[in-house]
Amino acid sequence: MNKGFWQSGHTPTLLSAFLYFDVAFMIWVVLGPLAVQIATSLELTQAQKGLMVATPVLAGGLLRVVMGVLVDHLRPKKAGLIGQLIVIGALSWAWLAGIHSFREVLVLGVLLGFAGAAFAVALPLASRWYPPQHQGTALGIAGAGNSGTVLAALFAPGLAAAYGWGNVFGMALIPVGAAFVVYLLFAKDAPDCPPPKSLHQYLNVLKDKDAWWFMFFYFCTFGGFVGLASSLTLYFNDQYGMTPIEAGYFTAACVFAGSLVRPIGGALADRIGGIRTLLVMYVLASIFIAIVSFGAASPWVALIWFILGMGSLGIGNGAVFQLVPQRFRKEIGVMTGLVGMAGGVGGFYLASSLGYIRGATGSYQNGLLIFSGLCIVALIGLSSVKTRWRTTWGAAAIAGAKV
Repeated sequence: MNKGFWQSGHTPTLLSAFLYFDVAFMIWVVLGPLAVQIATSLELTQAQKGLMVATPVLAGGLLRVVMGVLVDHLRPKKAGLIGQLIVIGALSWAWLAGIHSFREVLVLGVLLGFAGAAFAVALPLASRWYPPQHQGTALGIAGAGNSGTVLAALFAPGLAAAYGWGNVFGMALIPVGAAFVVYLLFAKDAPDCPPPKSLHQYLNVLKDKDAWWFMFFYFCTFGGFVGLASSLTLYFNDQYGMTPIEAGYFTAACVFAGSLVRPIGGALADRIGGIRTLLVMYVLASIFIAIVSFGAASPWVALIWFILGMGSLGIGNGAVFQLVPQRFRKEIGVMTGLVGMAGGVGGFYLASSLGYIRGATGSYQNGLLIFSGLCIVALIGLSSVKTRWRTTWGAAAIAGAKV
């Protein structure tokens, strides 16, 4: 991040996008850190626990497409304001009326999906201000807002133990309201926002096989990150009998690793190329997740493997979005929504499958091994397209950035 980077875009918008995304991400996954206490209170089964933490992830993924359309039609800033107001309403309802059943917690999970859909707003808001050679760094900084999951894991279980898990939703309104004000005052739409597209133009993007590749690549990297972020509090509680607060601290350490390195992943991709970065990260993520699936003698050993695995996935997240704006710069709004949706679906798959497999077999092993295998499939897929990408849209003379 040299002087040229900071002069090439609009720093207040970049930082506002980061703060919006950070707080939204904290709210999106808050049911994960609260899962042990909510499950005890509502007497949920293992499968219900998995579905509870996975529902906001799936809703957020699907709503990213909706928000991507709004970004193109209303521009990013107005779309972000709408999404934030819906989240404020959902938290207010959960706090004032209370959550009394599994059905109600699922409804809340769907509404919290609008917080996860912030991804489809924050990234185009930042991306449109920066040239191709700085896309990885700019989107890495904006995308580092996924560190909000660290805040949820650190503070939500302790606040729930002290004040009751229902009141955590009311306390969450404080940072959400503050982020809303900052976003309202400092975020600005880029002057060269592309004109709105028709539904036919949106569907045309899906005719491009590269769009499907990017969706699958992010299904694995971001899906693995957010699926584990939503599930690890339950994992450490089930596997090692840790208290919700202790499990939250361990989860926070893992999530912090994955969040911290996302900007590094974007910057690294700018320097050596997104394809090369992704190839290495898929190998490492697959290895680390496979190792931890066989169980560890202590939670500290498991913590190390999860930190390494989520760190690899975090770097991969940054690398994917170093490539997307280069390939689909004119369609960045809808592509952010589609690729983000695929990541959310991946997170839903991982979180729900871990809960289901744990209930059916008494172990998380098979669920983790399957996901490790998906990383290998992504590695093979990327290897099959890398030559074509580098010699067409990724050629240095065309892209102006390394691919």
